[in-house]
Amino acid sequence: MTDTTTATTAAETDATAPKAPITRLWAYARRHLRLLLIGGALSFAGGLVGLVQPLIAMDIIDTLAANESLTRPLVYLTAVVIVGGALSALGPYLMQIAGQDVVLTVRRQLIGRLVRLQVAEVDRLKPGDLVSRLTSDTNLLRTVASTTVIGGVTDAFMILGGIGLMAWLDPVLFGTTMAMVLMVTVMMLFIMPRIQNATVDSQKALGDMGSLLERVFSAFRTVKASGAEAHEIGRLDGAATTARDKGVKASFWEALAGVAAFMPVNIAFLMVLGVGGARVASGAMAIGTLIGFLLLLFYLMGPIGGLVASLSQLQTGLAAVHRIEEVASLDSEEPETAPRRSDRTGPAQVAFNDVTFRYGEDLPFVHHGVTFASSGRGLTALVGPSGAGKTTVFSLIERFYPATTGQVLVDGVDVTEWPLEELRGVIGYVEQDAPVLDGTLRENLVMAAPNATEADLLDVVEVARLTELVGKLPEGLDSRVGYRGTTLSGGERQRVAIARALLRRPRLLLLDEATSQLDAANEAALKQVMLDAAERTNVLVVAHRLSTVTSADQIVVFDTGVVRAVGTHAELVEKDDLYRGLAASQLLTAA
Repeated sequence: MTDTTTATTAAETDATAPKAPITRLWAYARRHLRLLLIGGALSFAGGLVGLVQPLIAMDIIDTLAANESLTRPLVYLTAVVIVGGALSALGPYLMQIAGQDVVLTVRRQLIGRLVRLQVAEVDRLKPGDLVSRLTSDTNLLRTVASTTVIGGVTDAFMILGGIGLMAWLDPVLFGTTMAMVLMVTVMMLFIMPRIQNATVDSQKALGDMGSLLERVFSAFRTVKASGAEAHEIGRLDGAATTARDKGVKASFWEALAGVAAFMPVNIAFLMVLGVGGARVASGAMAIGTLIGFLLLLFYLMGPIGGLVASLSQLQTGLAAVHRIEEVASLDSEEPETAPRRSDRTGPAQVAFNDVTFRYGEDLPFVHHGVTFASSGRGLTALVGPSGAGKTTVFSLIERFYPATTGQVLVDGVDVTEWPLEELRGVIGYVEQDAPVLDGTLRENLVMAAPNATEADLLDVVEVARLTELVGKLPEGLDSRVGYRGTTLSGGERQRVAIARALLRRPRLLLLDEATSQLDAANEAALKQVMLDAAERTNVLVVAHRLSTVTSADQIVVFDTGVVRAVGTHAELVEKDDLYRGLAASQLLTAA
C-alpha cells in the first residue's frame, strides 16, 4: 500500500494522472450540463430572435416604399426586441450559476488533494502558489466553464445562421464577406496558442508573488525585528513587476486577437457598402436588400467579437486547468479503507529495524541503519547532538516520510501496512514548535478529538496547566488565539499542543522537546504530566534537558544517524563517552 495514490472522493474523477486541459474542462462542466444546456439554449434562442431584426428592418423599408402602415412591422420589431432581451439576460444568468457550481466542484476536489498532500510535497512546494491555484486559477475557470464554452458555441451558430441569411440575400456580397471570415480564422489559429502560453506564465508569476508574501507573513515579527522590510518589499516589488510584465504579454495577444477579428469585419463592411452601392445603382439589387445585408453584417459583429473573446478566454481557462491539474500529479495520501491492523489496547510498541533514510535522492542520509525498540508503557528519551536524526524518528513513525530501507514497526506491524487514519489515531504528537492554528482555543484542543466532552476538555486543561490561561481569556475556551497563536506565549502554545495530544488518549505519545519553552515551575509540572502519561502509555520524547532524561526508563543515544548506545542514565554515564559529555554539559539546561 502506498501513500501516492489519488483520493477517491465524490468530488474527484477516477483519473489518477493529469489529462489534457480540454478533456478535464469537459469533465468539470459535464456534471452541470443540464443547467449549462438550458442557459445556452435560452441564449441561443435570444440570438436567433436577434437575427430576425434585420429582416424586419427590410420589411419596414419595403412598407415605407409601398406607402403602407408601419403598425404591423413596428409591433413585430418591439416584440422581437423585448423577447430577445429577456432571453439574452436569463440564459447567461443560468450559465453563471452553473459556472459557480463548477468552481465549487473543482475547489472541493482541489481542497481534498491539497490537504491530503504528502508532507514531503508540501515541504518542497511554495504554499502561496498552492493557494493561488485554489483561488485565482479556479476563479478563471468559472467564466470559461460556463459562458465561454456555451457562449462561444452560441456565437458560432449565430455566425453560421447569419452567413446563411447573407448567402440567401445576395451571393456576391456573401462572397466578399466570406473572404474576410477566412482571414479572421487564419489569424486566430496563429494567436490562440500564444494566449494560452502567456496566461500560464502570468498565473505562475502571480503564484510566485503570493508565495513571497506568504513567506513574509509566516515570519512577520522576524522580518520586522531584523529591519528587513525594505529588502522584502524589494523582492515583492520584483515579483509584482514580473507578474505585471507577464500579464501585459498575455494582454497583448488578447488585444491582437480583438484587432484580428474586427479589422477584417470592418473592411468587409466597407467593401459590402461599396460593392452593394454599385449594385443598387446599376439596378442589380434593391436598396432594402442592401440595408438588410448591412444590418445583418453589423449585427454579426457582436457574435464575432463574442466568439473571439470566448476563444481567448478558453485559452486562459485551459491555462488555469493546466495549473489545477498539476496538483493531480503530486504525491498524496489516500483515505484508506483497509482492515484494521491492530485491535490492541494499552501502550503501543515501537521498533526500528536497521532503518536508513534520506529526504531526497540527491540529499545525504539522515539515518544509517537505526535500530532500537520501545516496548510497552514507560518513557524513552532520544538524545544526541543536533542533526543526529532524533526528530526524524517521529516523522517516520507518523509516516510523514517512508523509510528508505529497513522497517519501522508499531505493534509489530510495519507502518506502511497500517491504514494511515488508524496509525495516526493511536499516536499523540507534539511538534517542536508547537503550532497553534488560527481559531479558538477550543477548536485547537479538539482538533484531534472532535468528539471530546466538556468534562474531557476541562480535565486536559487542568492536566496541561492551562486553567489560569483559560480563566484570563475574555471568552474562555471560545476565545480566539490569533494567527499561529500569536496571542499566546511560547510556553502557552506548547501547553496547548500537549493538551491537544493528551485529549485523544493516545496509545503512543511523541514529544519533540515539549518543555523547551516552559519556565521552571511549568516545566516541573509538565514533566510530571509526562511521567503520569508514561505510566499508562508508551512515551517517546526528544530530550534536550537533563531533568527529562534522568527520569526516563530508557535512553537512546543518537550520533550522526546511528544509535550508538541504549540504557538508563546511570548505565550510559558509566559506559558511553558521548552521553557522559552531554550529561556533564547538562545536555542543554539542568532543571
